Amino acid sequence: MEKKKILQAKEVVKIYGSDPKNQVTALDHVSLDVFEGDFITIMGPSGAGKSTFLNNISTIDLPTSGSVKINGTEVRTMGEIEIGRFRYENLGFIFQEFNLLGTLTILENIAVPLTLKNVSRAEIVSRVEAIAKKLEITALLHKFPDECSGGQRQRVAIARALVTNPKLIVADEPTGNLDSKNSYEILKLLKDLNENEGVTIIMVTHDSMIASYSKKLIYIRDGKIDGIIERGDYTQREYFYRIVEINSQESQDLFYEDRHMMEGKE
Repeated sequence: MEKKKILQAKEVVKIYGSDPKNQVTALDHVSLDVFEGDFITIMGPSGAGKSTFLNNISTIDLPTSGSVKINGTEVRTMGEIEIGRFRYENLGFIFQEFNLLGTLTILENIAVPLTLKNVSRAEIVSRVEAIAKKLEITALLHKFPDECSGGQRQRVAIARALVTNPKLIVADEPTGNLDSKNSYEILKLLKDLNENEGVTIIMVTHDSMIASYSKKLIYIRDGKIDGIIERGDYTQREYFYRIVEINSQESQDLFYEDRHMMEGKE
């Protein structure tokens, strides 16, 4: 059966600056299709455009030109209020910073997106309790964020992202503030959600090991897609080494480019 297309980014361009002489092209005609059940990682050197691309395909920012469709709906033509509503109904976000509200309980933090949608109190409690059970954080519901560990707070952030049953989860460096043990637990959780619940995920990371938990790698360089690797029949270990290989090659290429530029100035 053909998979449903969740996101279609076509010829996306993002230019910063109004003065043509000083403009910076952060994204240069980038295209990507995301299907239901995909788990995609976006990687690339610092400043390559990976987070810019993530922001532009997830309504946090809007492209200068090109098309971004989520669940068949073009988002570039929406007004600010409409796009805010669309974001809450279709997307879930997980960031490096947990972004939990310290004055609210864990239950109330998870419930924020539902509260903004004016969901009834009874349904909110039911949905929060269900997602908390799935993520094994039921015991935390009446605690406050500062009473929880980093790993627990990221689980809460994931619960908040999932509680609206979004079409797509967008994760920007989701383990950036976690130690190795908690990083592993969160990645295992994301992988399980993708494989067993069919949750569609796009994730940005700089870490090859973290990227190896996904099904496909999109490598961005200088605002363009420079390479794509699919896990396919690779074992996770083989896939990891393939990702390390492409990262090492890209780093080597950048080193030689920088050296040649310096030699040209001498």
